[in-house]
Amino acid sequence: MSVHLGTTDRPLRVAIIGAGPAGFYAAEALLKQKQLVCQIDFFNRLPTPYGLVREGVAPDHQSIKAVTRVYDKLAAGTGVRYFGNVTFGRDLTRADLKAHYDQLIYAVGAQSDRKMGIPGEDLHGSLPATIFVGWYNGHPDYQQFQFDLTHERVVVVGNGNVAMDVTRILVSDPDDLAKTDMADHALEALRQSRVREVVMLGRRGPAQAAFTTPELKEFGELPGVDVIVDPADLELDALSVASLAEDKTAQKNIELLRAYAARGRSGAPRRILMRFLASPVELLGEAGHVSAVKIERNQLVQAVDGSVRAQGSGNFETLPCGLVLRSVGYRGVPLLDVPYSRGSGTIPNIDGRVIDEEQGTPIAGEYVVGWAKRGPSGVIGTNKPDAAATVVSMLADLPGLPGAADDADVTALLHERGVDYVTYADWKRLDAYEAAAGAQQGRPRVKVTRVDEMMAIIRQGRGA
Repeated sequence: MSVHLGTTDRPLRVAIIGAGPAGFYAAEALLKQKQLVCQIDFFNRLPTPYGLVREGVAPDHQSIKAVTRVYDKLAAGTGVRYFGNVTFGRDLTRADLKAHYDQLIYAVGAQSDRKMGIPGEDLHGSLPATIFVGWYNGHPDYQQFQFDLTHERVVVVGNGNVAMDVTRILVSDPDDLAKTDMADHALEALRQSRVREVVMLGRRGPAQAAFTTPELKEFGELPGVDVIVDPADLELDALSVASLAEDKTAQKNIELLRAYAARGRSGAPRRILMRFLASPVELLGEAGHVSAVKIERNQLVQAVDGSVRAQGSGNFETLPCGLVLRSVGYRGVPLLDVPYSRGSGTIPNIDGRVIDEEQGTPIAGEYVVGWAKRGPSGVIGTNKPDAAATVVSMLADLPGLPGAADDADVTALLHERGVDYVTYADWKRLDAYEAAAGAQQGRPRVKVTRVDEMMAIIRQGRGA
């Protein structure tokens, strides 16, 4: 038993894989332990840190992105290092990190989308909303994508906050978006867009919708945009009325939806149609491209477990469109040699401790936070208590940990393998470059969207 870990003589060495909100909140929780001395190293696949705050939060939500100031303070502090441009499973393996660190934290999010599982889903013009989000946010993995915005109608499947963001961006005035940090290629494409109507499909009723009230309220504040809601969709059944009694968010949403329904059409040049109790059952195509969505009208039923679910009524309609973006859930992807639950799309764990699913027992020194831990739920702030709970498990396990076998600094291994890793100082050089380019245009920043260009700017800054 080693009780000396976490002291001045032997600081606790922690590796965090992923540099998004969940990882930073885990680091914050560790650093708040006054009796604990630790060295925290972040490893991130992209040169740029902050995960979904940079690559997922909508560009017109700059106030949310301000949370990076907290992360910046952590990353610049004593006992924390950032290693960007390092791919887990290629540049460094699980075995490498286990040899160098006492505890590992997986903070890798949920990088893949769920499919609808309907015919025609693989037609051109049918894509995950996550790709569209990554595209307009300048994520290097998606900057090369092109979206067909030549048709007047787009269908967005789902009504969570990601679906709301995508819908809002599609009908927003490009001149307003040009004041944000939206990727330049997306701005140019949206300026040429012919989209005039976005139809949102929610499989359940308005009382079960996943969006938050602030997101819904933003729809009504968009200049030149009508928000259309069929009053018939707001006639609640007994199950929905009962569920509203204990859900204040849903109550506020219903009030707002009724206000939109009463407002009706003003003849604005763009519009959002919010449909409820409607599920896509097939995507129809012409010449391999989406041309329409076949929709089934649903009704709500109570499942055995008491939950409210949508059930098809057998009534169908066909809605012509040129682009379908699905936002029906997200799931993690497996990491090399790391346990993975295919059913939930998460890293299997108990109280944040990674477990061997076959044996159901914790694996010493390995932990998980965020969406990789609990699945895709909550907002950015939800990750803070989630990460703190995992840290409680880490601290409880500390007395029984043997400690890492290899005392050598991991930088030696990275150099040996020829990995051109990005430090926090490197990132600040790129950050300054983007901010300076943005200042010239009256914008928060102009994002660099290619890794090779990022690295060129960083290398040039190192030599300055």
